[in-house]
Amino acid sequence: MKNFIKIFIASAVLLSASLVQAQDETNRWSVALGINAIDFYSIDGGDDNLGGYFEELVDVSDYNILPAPSRLEIGYYVGDGIVATIAGSANSIDNVYEMDVEDLFYVSVDGGLRYNLREIYNGSDFFNPYLGIGGSYQFIEDISFGTFNGTIGFDVKVAENIYFNLQTTYKHPFEDQNGVFAAEGPRHFQHVAGVKFVWGAVDTDGDGIPDSKDDCPETPGLEQFNGCPDSDGDGIKDSEDECPYVAGPAETNGCPDSDGDTVLDKDDKCPETPGLVALMGCPDSDGDGIADGDDECPNEAGLAKFNGCPDTDGDGIADKDDECPNEAGVAELNGCPRPAVPTVQEQEQLNAYAKTILFELNKSDIQAQSAQTLSDIIDILKKYPESEFSIDGHTDSQGSEAYNQKLSEERANSVLRYLVNGGIEANRLSAEGFGESKPIATNSTAAGRQQNRRTEINLKK
Repeated sequence: MKNFIKIFIASAVLLSASLVQAQDETNRWSVALGINAIDFYSIDGGDDNLGGYFEELVDVSDYNILPAPSRLEIGYYVGDGIVATIAGSANSIDNVYEMDVEDLFYVSVDGGLRYNLREIYNGSDFFNPYLGIGGSYQFIEDISFGTFNGTIGFDVKVAENIYFNLQTTYKHPFEDQNGVFAAEGPRHFQHVAGVKFVWGAVDTDGDGIPDSKDDCPETPGLEQFNGCPDSDGDGIKDSEDECPYVAGPAETNGCPDSDGDTVLDKDDKCPETPGLVALMGCPDSDGDGIADGDDECPNEAGLAKFNGCPDTDGDGIADKDDECPNEAGVAELNGCPRPAVPTVQEQEQLNAYAKTILFELNKSDIQAQSAQTLSDIIDILKKYPESEFSIDGHTDSQGSEAYNQKLSEERANSVLRYLVNGGIEANRLSAEGFGESKPIATNSTAAGRQQNRRTEINLKK
């Protein structure tokens, strides 16, 4: 039995360097079952006196041990590291220094308070020593007495909710006793080794962290966050993570910035492409202040009213829709300018020239002396390359109407051919004869008939 006690103590020391879990608010109730050793230790003189304090304390040869479970303790965690305990134990006394005793029956009822020293240094559950104070009442054969108790011990975890317990209690009598023990009273040590079972923890969310220690008792979480979750695994608990479902760094409160443009993805309209803060993280390739995604001309600086497209000629028509982007124009001509047209004065000049064109008598051949007049007409027409003109032939009323109609048509076409040969596009010209149908003067006089024999050049458009 003495060797067993030595092994038990050595095992406790080794276990104390391994897994430990103390009774606390997570496991308020405990029951401990073990063996106890009563030690009246060595005397330092006199046949009836017990020894001095702590003399040969670890000399197991002085121990009285009942080789069976002999102590039961119930504990309840009160709070602030304090555990209230009540215990009962039994033993058989046959070892009192230099006293002839045999099988004295020993019974003790104990109560007290124990303080977990881990509360002082705020350590982990790796190892939990404690101190205790209390009192007890002992019965040894025909005598009984009360004692004031001081306890020191520790708990070591060996399995879930199961702990190894080792403690020593010094019991000092309240008053002197008579009988088998000396007048100083039966002061003694009670050493205890046993197994403790704890329970009482509630873990609503099943994350292994009791509700009493769980800051998020209804949501499974991590021990490092006192039971609160870190859904995206970025090391920032959800309650402090502005982006709890997307991993991000601590310096941005858990939100990522995938493109590194300093605009967080949650605020970035273009999270995969570096952009500008002013454009909510979107790029502006042409620097016109319009995000590429909204810019119809992302590589050309333009105007907001044209969705980022330029209007080079400033005519209010975007270049992409402007058929004449470098010339101010009008919308109905798709941005091109209106064609230049002869002024009223120029139109009058054209007709003045045209009326002086001379033809051979009763023929459509143009006389050579009209070459300069036709050259002046060609110069005016070339100034307005977009304008179209009609060449109208007229005669006086002499001769038959049919003859006059034919002659007016031939003379109009003769002028048209001359103008085309002079460089005017044929598609800009048309010729028509009106015969004697549109006189501008009387045909009764020679002067009037001369005015009626004429050619006109009129602006069509």
